[in-house]
Amino acid sequence: MKDYKKYFIVNETPDQVYLALTNPLTIMLWTGAEAEGTDVEGSEFSMMGGAIEGKILELTPGKKIVQQWYFGEQEEPSIVTILLHLQGQATSVELRHSNIPDDDFEDITDGWNNVYFADLQDFYFGK
Repeated sequence: MKDYKKYFIVNETPDQVYLALTNPLTIMLWTGAEAEGTDVEGSEFSMMGGAIEGKILELTPGKKIVQQWYFGEQEEPSIVTILLHLQGQATSVELRHSNIPDDDFEDITDGWNNVYFADLQDFYFGK
């Protein structure tokens, strides 16, 4: 199991970034793919057409998102923590993803960098 941590800058307020990461309709706008779920702690979600599935563990609007991502029958849960910080007119997003299966690490980190946050940054580019 491996851990990953990275910072991203998104050209929008923390409240708007939070909505973009938790509201299925907004997720569909910036990903262009199916998203299901609610923004309620304890509920399950699916996004990117089912490529990402998990459970919402903790939500603090405009500040923090904690999710468990499913990777089959692994012993330790894979936990994604996203912290949002106002930085000037934008948001500094701190991503921490723990317990990523070794076999999935390269695909997951590539997805974070070149799909997930790249698409979100592109969505708000030029704002």
